[in-house]
Amino acid sequence: MKEFFGEDVLLGGSAAKEIYAAVKELPIIDYHCHLDEKKIAENAKFSDIGEMWLSGDHYKWRAMRLCGVDEYYITGAASYRDKFIKYAEILPALIGNPLYYWTHLELRQIFGITEPLCAESAERIYAQANEKLKDISVESLMKKYKVEFVATTDDPVSDLKHHAVYGNTVVSPTFRPDKLYSFDESYINALAFAANVKINSLADLLAALKKRLDYFVAHGCKISDHGFEKFPRHYADEKEAAFLFARRDSLTSEERDGLFGFILVWLAKEYRKRGMIMQIHFAVIRNNNRDMFKTCGADSGFDLIGETPRVKAVVEFFNRVKDGERPQTVLYTLNDSNLSALAAVTGAFRNVRMGAAWWFNDTVSGIRRNLDILAEYSCLGANLGMLTDSRSFSSYARFDFFRRILSDYIGGKVEAGEYDANAAKKLAEDICYNNVKGALGL
Repeated sequence: MKEFFGEDVLLGGSAAKEIYAAVKELPIIDYHCHLDEKKIAENAKFSDIGEMWLSGDHYKWRAMRLCGVDEYYITGAASYRDKFIKYAEILPALIGNPLYYWTHLELRQIFGITEPLCAESAERIYAQANEKLKDISVESLMKKYKVEFVATTDDPVSDLKHHAVYGNTVVSPTFRPDKLYSFDESYINALAFAANVKINSLADLLAALKKRLDYFVAHGCKISDHGFEKFPRHYADEKEAAFLFARRDSLTSEERDGLFGFILVWLAKEYRKRGMIMQIHFAVIRNNNRDMFKTCGADSGFDLIGETPRVKAVVEFFNRVKDGERPQTVLYTLNDSNLSALAAVTGAFRNVRMGAAWWFNDTVSGIRRNLDILAEYSCLGANLGMLTDSRSFSSYARFDFFRRILSDYIGGKVEAGEYDANAAKKLAEDICYNNVKGALGL
């Protein structure tokens, strides 16, 4: 029997262990996350492990609800100590869940704690971790995990004043214009203020977006991001889009979709001009529990996997952005039921690749499925590897989680005589570090 979360966890054979040894200490490039750049700038510390883990982690909140924990101990007024104890109590029920892996990897790597977290050990581990936390800050975590680059997620109206270089870590903004697509007048006014222009027409809006894009690039932005349920059903041309924007307060759903389609294509071309990568996250349904959304707000654990993406809709988008206009584009689907079909799309259009197993799919089996399908239907060797997609500064253990699964996947091919052992380490190094570093031009 292997040691509990020891050095060989998730590594099945000698080839996997050798490959993992080659990638385990590589620096981290976290090209998509939701970390608070202000806390990085301030080198924030943590009051206790309860705050560190449970102040904003909707993965843990969702798991606690699944196990019947009262909301008082999740997003309610309970102390962080009591929230931690409740989380510890339910953790043994989460066998196979990525939280079980992440939690014990973090305990071992950050706090040097090697025993399982459960109801019996909760008080003991809480005290031990808090003693260690006295010497832990955001900067020390970044240094420990060798984080070279962090791309936070930022609205076009953000001032970006905290994006800079801190120690050995570059903190870069990501252009995320999702709120724009509501075409809400208060948001249009906020964009106008940020760009220092008046927005009365579509031409004014595009001018404001250009100014904000240039501002982001001047502050080190190398990547954009879009999140939506479905690709547009209709793409307005510029004349129709101008007409629609002029009457944006009374659009039908189809008209709103047409205006969204026009702006999405327009932005893609602008990203190409600036050498920016375009990320697209889709097949997600947001804020499903209406009562809890009113109580807890967005990003609180009530988002769900959307319907199977229509491949023709994805193809139509790429046909709207020609090969010479298309930026490097990374696709992430929350519904991976037709991942093979989506992966095949990457062979039909230049500068398109599938991204990491996203959100509900960043499990052991989900990551393995992602690797297997991309290898068979696309090109695994061109993959950009892992990202945290997280609000937690302790979540860099997720990179180790991915590197172990990747090493085991490649190692299995080597052990079976299906892949060249000499190429295996280089392949893993490219996926874990070199590919994304080259794509971002770091």
